[in-house]
Amino acid sequence: MSFAAIPQAYSVEPVPKGNRNAKQPDIPGASKRRTAATKSTFDAKYEKIRDLIAEDAKLRRKIRSVSKAYKIDPIHIVGALVGEHTYNVDAYDRLQTYYVKAISYAGERFRFEYDGESVVDFVKRPEFEDCKEDSGSAELWTCREEVWEKTFRGKKVSGKSFPDDRFGAVFFQPFYAGQTFGLGQLNPLTALMHTDRVNKVSRLRKLDAGNASEVYKAIMEPDSTLAYMAASIAESIENYRDLAGFDISGNPGLTATLYNVGNSLRRAQALASENAKRKKRGLKPKPPSENYYGWLVNEHEDELREIIER
Repeated sequence: MSFAAIPQAYSVEPVPKGNRNAKQPDIPGASKRRTAATKSTFDAKYEKIRDLIAEDAKLRRKIRSVSKAYKIDPIHIVGALVGEHTYNVDAYDRLQTYYVKAISYAGERFRFEYDGESVVDFVKRPEFEDCKEDSGSAELWTCREEVWEKTFRGKKVSGKSFPDDRFGAVFFQPFYAGQTFGLGQLNPLTALMHTDRVNKVSRLRKLDAGNASEVYKAIMEPDSTLAYMAASIAESIENYRDLAGFDISGNPGLTATLYNVGNSLRRAQALASENAKRKKRGLKPKPPSENYYGWLVNEHEDELREIIER
């Protein structure tokens, strides 16, 4: 995929705080079923993660510190944490539990693969030859993800059939599909995409898809997972600024939405393309909008800001 082919925005328009939708967009059935299965409610799960952050001064200091390093408002990390633990998983009662869970996976031996083929071998196929190893981790893995979507997803290639599912779900979740880990509930593919930035800013060792255990350790350790969260959020802000012409840095619901759905580069590109067509028709540009997950974050922004600023 060529980044140069992405339409460039003419100017940058700040997106104000708050929700574009008057009512919360529909919550997916899978999230409702997960919450019902644990005999909990979204309100109870929100309060649990909110209270974990509010009662842990050390965690708040870590969030503020990593946010400063990546030049983002700490409310964006808080928003992503709140969204993940409200709609995807229950928060543990103490931050220490996340460290313990990380240690429990340290001795696991597994690899990223599908049907006996490791992802390291898979991306050596000729279909990936335009994805250059020296292009940087974000561009490299984004390119590989695009090749998967266009060439392999739901298709038969060289006599082998591939699932109609996301690249990250097929190759990077060896325990069961849809699984994410740790405080930040990160997908291993997301961590691999942002390893160059995290190496540069936080001085953490670069990750390698051939060492799955190290990738999981990075996303499960609270200290390192916060760095990968910050890197992901910073890139979303940059993509929407540079490609779609919107400054979303003042709207944590939008960054939380992108943290939830992923593929911020592709989404920024699509929004830029749509608004270029709207401009030709004399229409106003369409601004980015929050999903159900981001809507909750914006709805509680004032309360969450008060907590992180203590």
